[in-house]
Amino acid sequence: MQLFIDTYGSYIHVKDQMFEIRLKKGGELNKHHYSAKKVSHIIASKGTAISADAINLAVENNIDILFIDRSGSPVGRIWHSKLGSTSAIRKEQLKASLNSTGLSWIKYWIKKKINNQIDFIKNLKKHRKNQSDYLEEKIKRLQGLVRQVERIKGATVSDVDGTLRGIEGTCGRLYFETLSYVLPKNHQFEGRSYRPAKDPFNAFLNYAYGILYSKIEKALIIAGVDPYLGFMHRDNYNQTSFVFDFIEPYRIHAEKVVFRLFSGKKVKKDYTEEIQNGISLNKSGKELLVPAFNKYFDEDKMRYKNKNQTRTNVIQAEAHAFANSLIKQKTEENEDIPF
Repeated sequence: MQLFIDTYGSYIHVKDQMFEIRLKKGGELNKHHYSAKKVSHIIASKGTAISADAINLAVENNIDILFIDRSGSPVGRIWHSKLGSTSAIRKEQLKASLNSTGLSWIKYWIKKKINNQIDFIKNLKKHRKNQSDYLEEKIKRLQGLVRQVERIKGATVSDVDGTLRGIEGTCGRLYFETLSYVLPKNHQFEGRSYRPAKDPFNAFLNYAYGILYSKIEKALIIAGVDPYLGFMHRDNYNQTSFVFDFIEPYRIHAEKVVFRLFSGKKVKKDYTEEIQNGISLNKSGKELLVPAFNKYFDEDKMRYKNKNQTRTNVIQAEAHAFANSLIKQKTEENEDIPF
């Protein structure tokens, strides 16, 4: 299970080799106990505290501790000190970032992202006959963008990154235009807005992306991949550039969770609050989003390589497949990589 600690004043420590979470509610002190054997990771937001004993217990049991800001984005994590992988992976990752292998991967991830968006819109079209023509037009335009990505040639990512970013920008505009169009009118929005969000949909989506970033970073660390050594997102100080490369095909999962909350009319006006220059998710909004996100990733299953797998496990498998491809280990996980 995942422990998500968001209540101001909460304190995590150890009692009888279990995590004990103390929090005050209605003037009363409540205590909750969780076995370290059943916890996969701990997420703590501002205003909470964790003891050194709890950190040690987490490290001993390979439990990731993640600290997040109010928008859900990771600001730091505590992880065991051993990488658990060979340095050969990182060496080959660096080489790939400077040759055509990096470009092949970037094209692969971008095409996969756009095709995921196309599939989602096709599914929306099945249940919206009166919007069929509009949705079909968007599908065709996105399919055209996939063909543009396929035609791109270059020796390295840097040769063509401007073209790729342009295609991604057009793709994002078309896609989010479409999502807004099919939502109830009171939830429609004017394109993507980041930090801060300008509307409730983007506030929810930004928070969901923040949780997803942390999942992707953890999967890469476990696989032995350097989250800072990017192919297209490059060399910004203290930026986990490779996380932003690898995340692209998986953004669809966060988008589906948020879209379904809004289209299912589960989001209320008081789930967000106004902040300087924008809108942010409040405690009630997080209490709606986080369980829905975790259920979709860790309980609901998808068909993957002839097996039913959680989406978290699929992401981990594909992170390992990427690492194995770098050091030329041919395994079942990377047999479908097209280069």
